[in-house]
This record gives sequence, C-alpha cells and structure tokens, in this order.
Amino acid sequence: MKPITCIDDLQDAHKRRVPRMFYDYVDSGSWSESTYRDNQKAFSGHKFKQRVLVDMANRSLKTTMLGEQVSMPTALAPVGLTGMQWVNGEIHAAKAAEKFGVPFCLSTMSICSVEDVADAVSKPFWFQLYVMKDREFIRRLIERAKAAGCSALVLTADLQIMGQRHKDITNGLSVPPKITMSSFLNIAMHPGWCMRMLGSKRFTFGNVVGHASGVEQLATLAQWSAEQLDPTLTWDDVKWVKDLWQGPLIIKGIMCEEDAVLAAASGADAIIISNHGGRQLDGAPATLDALPGIADAISGKAELWMDGGIRSGQDMFKALALGADATLIGRAYQYGLGANGENGVTCCLELLANELDLTMAFCGLKDINTASKEVLL
Repeated sequence: MKPITCIDDLQDAHKRRVPRMFYDYVDSGSWSESTYRDNQKAFSGHKFKQRVLVDMANRSLKTTMLGEQVSMPTALAPVGLTGMQWVNGEIHAAKAAEKFGVPFCLSTMSICSVEDVADAVSKPFWFQLYVMKDREFIRRLIERAKAAGCSALVLTADLQIMGQRHKDITNGLSVPPKITMSSFLNIAMHPGWCMRMLGSKRFTFGNVVGHASGVEQLATLAQWSAEQLDPTLTWDDVKWVKDLWQGPLIIKGIMCEEDAVLAAASGADAIIISNHGGRQLDGAPATLDALPGIADAISGKAELWMDGGIRSGQDMFKALALGADATLIGRAYQYGLGANGENGVTCCLELLANELDLTMAFCGLKDINTASKEVLL
C-alpha cells in the first residue's frame, strides 16, 4: 500500500473507495468551480520567512476555541451526507476528533442524528443549524441539540438559496438520490463501500426524517427539502436563534467586512469566514483573501476563524499569520473518512498537526499563539 504522506494521498484513496456521486459531493464547487479552486490557490501567494539558529525545543500547538482547550487550532467543519462517505461517518469523525482533542461540528443534514452522535462520544460537540421556513421544527431541533449536550451552535448564514452544483446535478445527487443506471453501476464497482453500508440502519437524514412535520420517509423528504430554504432570513432571525439557544453562538458564512461587523454586533461569540467551500456563489473571493480585511474590521470583538482550501498544516499556519484565531477543515477530513473511516480522520489530523508544528519551528516560533504576519515575507 502506498504510504500516506499528505492530504492529497488521502484524497486519492477516498476517490478510489467511494462511489462517484458521494465523492463528487465533497470534491466539487458551484458553476465553474472558480471559487472552489481559488480557495486553495490563495495560499500559494504567501511565502514564509525562514529563521535559523533559534531554540525550537518544547513547541506547542495548544490553544483555545471558545474557551475550550484544543490540541491545535482547528475544528472539523459541518459537512452534510458524511454518513455516506463511510458507514456511520459522523460518529467515526466525532470519535476521531474527540480522541485528538479538537472540536467536531455535526451538520443539520447529517445521516447520523444528533442523538446518535451524543450516544457515541463522551465529550460535547457542536451542532450546525440551517434556519428553515418551518420555525417550529427549528425550535425543536435547537432543543434536541441542547438535550444532546452540544456545547455551541453554528448558524450557517449563506444558504438562503442553493448554489448550482453541476456535478451533483449530473450525478443525480438529490434528496433522495436519483439512482441512474450509470450511478448504479458505479456504486456496484465499490464492493467494500457497499458491504459496509449494508451493515447500517442509517441511510437518511437523521435530524430531519421523523422529526420535521410531514417528513416520515425519504419520499416526502424531497418535497420538504425543496420548500424549506428561506430566502427571507435576516439578522432578526439570528436574534431569535440566539434567544432560543442561550449558549455560545458561531456564525458561519461571512465573506465581507460589513457582514462581519453585523455578526459581531448580533452577539456572535465566533465568526467563520467561509464561502461554503466554493459551493454557493462562484466568483466570490477566496476565504484567505477576505481574512485580513475582516480581521481588521472586527478587531477582536469575536473570535475569528476561517475555512476553505486548507489542505495542509502550512495552509493553517498562513491563515493564523493573516489574522485567524483558528481554522476549520471540511474536505481534508472527509478525504480521510472516505479513505479509511475513523483511522483515516485520525491520519488527516496527524498529518496536519505535524506539518503545522514543523512549519512553525522553521519560522522560528515555539507557541502557535504567537503566529503573526511577521512569519510571512
């Protein structure tokens, strides 16, 4: 077996082992995918300042996110359909994150429910929320997240309408998936994935089916999903969510200084610079390019995190140097999960931590909390 030396190796394994429609769901953007590609390209525009003859012993990647001690400044971002990359994928990812000492965030559109994940782990995790038209369902979902012991709520602000994702349309990846002859044959070419899935009782959206009004099975989920995105969502709804939640609130999907200021003013404890992995507005800037201006605009009024395009510990270090307090990873850990389940997620985290540690040392630092623009040329 080829040694796993970087996230690209995990991606290659993921692509081989998971049916195309589910792999493409992770590894694709909207329209021409220019923003998806730019998220990665942006990191290459920044070079490190290497230092020598500096004491590099006793280095530490430890920091805090929302007051919680973490082993390195990253969290596993919410990703829908994670349970279709690997059987019970959300549970495996949450376990790997817990053991490694970083936060895990469960998506509203997960296969395993918030109760399933809570039963499988011993520490609190975060829950990501889409605010849909059915406000009573959202109220109950927030109560379920509270009952499951979730320690923070991540409100996604950039999905009032859906971006056009060509690969998902081509592959028939809808709710529920449309199994064409082509997709059926492709699934049949992945017997390992099929055998693992046969051992699961979870094949639908566990947070929705049986909980949302009128959604008792997959057949009724399609119509419900098509009707539920709410284009009328405003900052008033953020206040409504915050009042219901009564706990740490993270707002995800911020891409400009004006919205960052509004998010901080709304009482957000943390803000995530995110363009939904390039899956919403194609032609939006890379998240790394948006970072410095937003960091200046909010000036410490809330913790500032970013996701998008991170494929190495070096990418993480550049984000920290440019003003992020922490990062989130989505595709990187999904590649690990699709490649080898929980062990693959652990491998992803180990790779990132090692790269981050070595890069920090080469730049003459011993404590990740001291990263600044001074480490860049």
